[in-house]
Amino acid sequence: MSKPLCIAILMGGPSLEHEVSLKSGEMVFRYLDRSKYEPVRVLIQKNGDWNIPAEEVKKICDCAFIAMHGTYGEDGTVQGILELHNIPYTGSNALSSALGMNKFLSLRVFQDGGLLIPPSILIHKGEWRTSHEETTKKIKHHIELPLVIKPNNQGSSFGVTIVKNEKKLKEALDEAFSFSREVLVEKFIEGREMTCAVLDHGWPESAFPLLPTEIIPRGGTFFDYKAKYSKEGSYEITPPQNISKSTMEKLKSTALAAHRLVGAGGFSRTDMILDKKGNVYILEINTIPGLTEESLLPKAASVSGIEFSRLLSLILESAFYRYGKKI
Repeated sequence: MSKPLCIAILMGGPSLEHEVSLKSGEMVFRYLDRSKYEPVRVLIQKNGDWNIPAEEVKKICDCAFIAMHGTYGEDGTVQGILELHNIPYTGSNALSSALGMNKFLSLRVFQDGGLLIPPSILIHKGEWRTSHEETTKKIKHHIELPLVIKPNNQGSSFGVTIVKNEKKLKEALDEAFSFSREVLVEKFIEGREMTCAVLDHGWPESAFPLLPTEIIPRGGTFFDYKAKYSKEGSYEITPPQNISKSTMEKLKSTALAAHRLVGAGGFSRTDMILDKKGNVYILEINTIPGLTEESLLPKAASVSGIEFSRLLSLILESAFYRYGKKI
C-alpha cells in the first residue's frame, strides 16, 4: 500500500470568520480518509502568523486544503502565498477567488454571462464620508426601496441589512462601512432563498451541480450569521419542495454557470432568490463554502449521495488533477 499523502489543513486566519474556519478545519481533519491522507493542522492566527510556516508546509506536505472563509482565506490572499511557494491547494485559484469575493464585480460577470442579478450600485466609503446627502440621493436615483445594504467583500452576512424605509438607510450604511471600504446597494428581491453547490474534477467541463437547498430562516429574518451557524437558525430543505422540474433545473444551471463564469475550482456554492414569477436571481458565489456540521454544502452532498469523507476526497482529487499529480 502506498504511503498516505500529507495534507496541510489551513484554518483560522485574520478574518471575521476565524472561528467558523476553525470549525471547518476540524471537520476536515476529523473526516479526511486516513487510508489516503495524513492531515496536518496549519493554524493561521488572527495576526496572520502561521504555526507552521509556508516554507515548512512545502517540505512536509503534498497539498494544502484551504478551510478558510472570508478575507485572506477566500479572497486570493492565501492562494497567492501558496502559489508563491509552489504548494498545490484546493479550491479556486487566486484570481477566481478574488473575483468571487468581490460581490459587485462578480455580479457584473454573471450579468454579462446572461444570468439575472438584482439592480445594484457600489458606494465607496470616501463618498459617504464626503456627503451623506449626495450619496443618499445617488442610491434613491438608482435603487428603489426596499433594498439591501451589504459589505462588498465579506462573507457570512456580516454587516448586511434589509432597508425598508429611508430612515434606516444611514444606520445600515454606517454598519456596512464598519466592515468594508466598499458597500453594495442592491434591490431587495422578494422570494424564496435558494442555494446550490457545484463540484468539479479539476477542469471546467467536469463541473456538476448538487441538489439545490431552500433556506427558510426561523423567525422570518434573512439568512444572517446566526441563522447560518446555529443548529436551530433555519430550516434547510434539500431538495426544495413545491417547485417544478424546470425550476429545479434552472437553479442547478444557474449555479453551474456561476461556477464556470468566475473560473471556480473544486467546489463552490451559489446563493439565489427564486421570485414569485419563477425568475432566478443570483446574489453571490462562495468559492470556499463552510464545512462545519451546520454548513449547507456537506448537507446537500449527503442528500445527493456523497458522504462527507468522500466529499473531501473529491475536493482533493480535483486539486491534484489541476496540478497534474496522480493519486
